[in-house]
Amino acid sequence: MKAKSVANNYRFLIILLLAMIFGAVTGALAPGFSHSIAFLGTLFIRMMFCIVVPMVFASIAGAVAGTKSRKRAGKIMMVTIISFVLTGAFAAIVYFILCQIFPPVTAAWANLPKGEVGEHATMTEMVLNFFTVEDFSMLLSRKAMLPLIIFSLLFGFSVNLSGEAGKKVAEFLDSLTAVMMKFVQIVTYYAPIAFFAIFADLVATYGSQITESYARALLLYYPVCFIYIFTAFPIMAYIGAGTDGVKMMFRHILKPAVVSLGTCSSVATIPTNMEAAAESGISKDVSDIVIPLGATMHMDGSCFSCVLKIVFVMGALGTPVHFSELPAIVLVAVLSSVGMSGVPGGGYIGEYIIASIFFPNNMELAFPILVAIGNLIDPPATMINAAGDYVVSFMVSRFVDGKNWMKKMSLQEK
Repeated sequence: MKAKSVANNYRFLIILLLAMIFGAVTGALAPGFSHSIAFLGTLFIRMMFCIVVPMVFASIAGAVAGTKSRKRAGKIMMVTIISFVLTGAFAAIVYFILCQIFPPVTAAWANLPKGEVGEHATMTEMVLNFFTVEDFSMLLSRKAMLPLIIFSLLFGFSVNLSGEAGKKVAEFLDSLTAVMMKFVQIVTYYAPIAFFAIFADLVATYGSQITESYARALLLYYPVCFIYIFTAFPIMAYIGAGTDGVKMMFRHILKPAVVSLGTCSSVATIPTNMEAAAESGISKDVSDIVIPLGATMHMDGSCFSCVLKIVFVMGALGTPVHFSELPAIVLVAVLSSVGMSGVPGGGYIGEYIIASIFFPNNMELAFPILVAIGNLIDPPATMINAAGDYVVSFMVSRFVDGKNWMKKMSLQEK
């Protein structure tokens, strides 16, 4: 039965990959047709976004409400956030070194296009948006994911503290989570059609924009993202559960990676990551906290892209990049990617932060370049971000459930 399940799982993934390949070919050969079917991909992404809000609320609130130890819930959160910051800093350092060896821009640009920076939230507004929204109805939006997570955590603790009075609410949250997982399975059957349309439109839209200036940066960025999956991810899984963890991670990582690559959204990949975590034997309370939190705070791929953007614009402006700037670049990469990624308050916040700190006298020149690079490298960056949420749950399980957590889970299943 297990072999049949694995075969069916990989068969579906192969179908998704083929849909992406045929979509890319169609986008190159028939751009007009590809643009006309873009709505088929948008339909899938919107359905996933509609699922995410109730799922995040139910999973996080239910995990905290159902935990027997509030101390355990706090420990899960603490280990999770520390893991996110450390892996983000590691990713930024690695990519900075690579950019020193293989500079994305070898000569300063003669003519730089100016662009509109637009209006952005102030620091005070971003801090407020980090924790809250103006009205309850605004929580029912994927754009307010961090406030929703905080609300869910507080709601879950409130249910837990209510004792017997909150027992039925905790059971409802647990049941709602199970229902939403089934909902995801139904929507996933439509994924191959959606992925064909998404990649057809993507290639039709951006294919002509990948000029020589950006090609060098893309040739450095894309392979590194895939190499990261086969080097850093196994190390994280090994820290979490030894060689058994590495084997388990590779058995289940493909589906989250493919879904995130196709949707370009960590939030839309939450349901798939939840499934992969459950199949890997990760404790429900661990995955229910780590994965939704990771969708807004775990951004190794974004740390890569942040370093690339800074070094790229410096090269375009003819500014040399020295190792002495490493601490500042890593700090900004972690803060803009890990700290501000899920905060509502204006588009391209990360790019705005980078431009205002590193290029304050060339904001109008730097900003459009940063945005262009961000658009071109978004798919693999999101893949690292989202798939990494699942991998970090191995590490958190190690420090929360003990060194032999995977063996214990296997014995319980038997």
